[in-house]
Amino acid sequence: MDRFAAIETFVAVVETGSFSAAARRLEVGQPAVSKSVANLEDRLGARLLLRGSRQLTPTETGRAYYAYARRALDEAEEAEQAARGSAVALTGSLRVCAAVTFARLHVVPQLKTFLAAHPGLSIDVMLDDRNVDLLEAGIDVALRMGELPDSAMTARRIAQSRRLVVATPAYLALAGTPRSPADLAGHQAVVYDRGGGGSAWQFRREGSEASVVLSGRLRVTAAEGVRAVVLADMGLAIASAWMFAPELGDGRVVEVLPGWELPPVDLWAMYPSGRRAGAKARAFVDHVQATLGEQPRH
Repeated sequence: MDRFAAIETFVAVVETGSFSAAARRLEVGQPAVSKSVANLEDRLGARLLLRGSRQLTPTETGRAYYAYARRALDEAEEAEQAARGSAVALTGSLRVCAAVTFARLHVVPQLKTFLAAHPGLSIDVMLDDRNVDLLEAGIDVALRMGELPDSAMTARRIAQSRRLVVATPAYLALAGTPRSPADLAGHQAVVYDRGGGGSAWQFRREGSEASVVLSGRLRVTAAEGVRAVVLADMGLAIASAWMFAPELGDGRVVEVLPGWELPPVDLWAMYPSGRRAGAKARAFVDHVQATLGEQPRH
């Protein structure tokens, strides 16, 4: 039991970044946390943490040990739930990471029903458009869009969205409505300058293809910037239907070139390397998948 408690303490320190924060999570004194980690390092004969002035960070050995330790805790929790029965409610905490705009539009508004269904569960939501290090950030599950960023990670594709050319009616009234992909060359476009975006695109329709390079005076690295430019009637953009779901629904933004197809966008549930999804992460991902499936297609 002491060995398991030491593992749980070390995992809490890595995920919170400090002895004091880990002590609060575990509801014990900070000296007990420090002593537990020190005893663990002595027993293993290896330095697991680098003690900085503001934050603790795992060493290379510590990162490897954390991956196995986290998996052991997850499997212990799974074993307890299996023994108690599937009706046992989810408890504890879940740390989730997702892109800012996608989470704001499609994840955060749906958390109310998920939390209501699991009153013993708390969720930390990290909003970041970057592909953060899940292990270092203590993330249980991340929602990422586009091509699979790292094949070594545990991943599950949970949804797919169409890409489309979008613009406001006001912009099209001034600049004209493109009738073919070639017409896009004469328009101002905002380029989403992140993975899965860019200025070069391949359109398809009924066996024919058309290559287009968007031109414009604005390139942005965040989806919120793309939305702001389009909604300000400053140009058109190529984006997922998820990015403009509210506006496509109420007509503030319209689809351009509806007969032409672009490569779709995949949504992945990603888990830290070496870990399989725990019950809490699986329940959360299932909830996201279900809510996306209930939304109207554009």
